[in-house]
Amino acid sequence: MKTCFDLSGRTAIVTGANTGIGQALAVALAGAGAAVLGVGRSSMAETEGMIADLHGRFASYSADLSTIDPVDAIVDAAMSSFGSVDILVNNAGIIRRADAIDFTEADWDAVMDVNLKTAFFLSQAAAKRMIPNGRGKIINIASMLSFQGGIRIPSYTASKSGLAGLTRLLACEWAGKGINVNAIAPGYFVTNNTTALREDAQRSSDILARIPAGRWGNPEELGGAAVFLASDAAAYVHGTILPVDGGWLAR
Repeated sequence: MKTCFDLSGRTAIVTGANTGIGQALAVALAGAGAAVLGVGRSSMAETEGMIADLHGRFASYSADLSTIDPVDAIVDAAMSSFGSVDILVNNAGIIRRADAIDFTEADWDAVMDVNLKTAFFLSQAAAKRMIPNGRGKIINIASMLSFQGGIRIPSYTASKSGLAGLTRLLACEWAGKGINVNAIAPGYFVTNNTTALREDAQRSSDILARIPAGRWGNPEELGGAAVFLASDAAAYVHGTILPVDGGWLAR
C-alpha cells in the first residue's frame, strides 16, 4: 500500500507556494517524492529550504497570476527543470472584503482573475502535456465558500463556487483521458487570508464555536489530502471536492 502514495519520478507545479497552504502542499508533495516547481510573486526561499531539509527537489518560478500571460511559461519551466508535468495544484488565490452593496468592479475582477480564470487556463496548459502521456493529476484548492455563501466576500465566494464547478466539468471531460481532476476544500486555517478573521475576537469566537475540532487548522494538515489526490491511491477519484475542515460541514 505504501507504494500507492509514492510520488517519486513525478513533477508537481504548486502555485502560491511561498507561504501558508501552498507552502505546506509543496513540502508534502516533495516529502512523498515529487519534484516541485513553486510559482509565486514573492520569494520562495523558505519553501526551498524546507524541501531541501527533506532532500527533495525544488525549483521556483516568479510569476504574477493576475493575468494568464505566464501560463505557458510556467508549464515550460516545469518541463525544462524536471522533464515532465504530472501534478498541478491550483492554490494561488486572493480575497477582497467589503459589503456586497459597496463592492467594486476592480475588486471583483482582481479576485476572479487569480482564483478562477488563471486556474482554468493553467489547468488547460498542463492538460496539454498530460493528455499525450495518458495520466495526470490536477488539484484545485476550493473553500468552505464552495458550499456556503459567507459574508462580505462576494467575489471570493463566486470564485470558489466556480472552481468547484470547474473541477467537476474538467473531471467529466478529462477522466477518460487519464487525468484526475479533484479539489480540496480547506476549512478555517491559519493563513494570511484569515488574519482579519482571527484578529476579530467576535468572528473568531463564532467560527471556533462551530468547528467540532475546536481549533483553527494548520496548513500542514492539508498535506495528506494532497498526497492522496496526487497519488495512484486516488486513481478512481474524479470530480470530488474533499473537505478538510475539522468537521465544519458536519455541524
